Order: sequence, then structure tokens, then C-alpha cells
Amino acid sequence: MATRRPTRARKRRRSPVPRILAACALVLACFLYYRPVQSYVHARAQVHGHEAEVRRLEARHAALQRALRHGATQEALEREARRLGYVKPGEKLYIVKGTDRWRAAHARAEARKRH
Repeated sequence: MATRRPTRARKRRRSPVPRILAACALVLACFLYYRPVQSYVHARAQVHGHEAEVRRLEARHAALQRALRHGATQEALEREARRLGYVKPGEKLYIVKGTDRWRAAHARAEARKRH
């Protein structure tokens, strides 16, 4: 039978200090990099948000430019001015009130005539 031979070199136990120091260094590095990384991620999200807003505003600007080109005719300007309540020089503005009641009464009278 084989007998056990004593091993010449004993296994040395390594000290846990280097591992603990490495773990502490890793924790310290993570702690020191947390804020800058968080700031970077936050700034990047803001940049993406602002870029989306810029694209939306550019599209709105293009739509307004098209509307201005197509609506800048004399008739369109006059129609819009009338809608806003402007009058031409020499014209008088009359404000008529109670048109809703008149329309309702007129509609009832028309309905009676049909029956």
C-alpha cells in the first residue's frame, strides 16, 4: 500500500489584508465615480429632451412659414382682419346682439310653416 508522503511545502495561508484593501479601493472608486456618472446620465437625458423639443419647434416653424406663404394673399388678410373685428377706413362697425334668439325663433317659425 502506498503510504502518504509528507508534503515538503506546506500551504501558506495568505493574509486577507490585500483582499480587504482591494475591496475598499473598489468601493472608494465606485463612491467617487457615482456623482459624475449620475450627472452625465442626467445631462444626457436633458440633451435628448431638448433635441426633441428643437425638432418639434422646427416642424412648427416650417408649418407656420407654409401657412404664411399661402395665407398672405390680400383676400386672406382681409378675411382674417374681419374675423378679428377690424374695419376699413370710412366703414362703420355695428354690433348686433341677440342673434341666437332670433335664429331660434326663425327656426321655430320655419318648422311651423312646414307642418
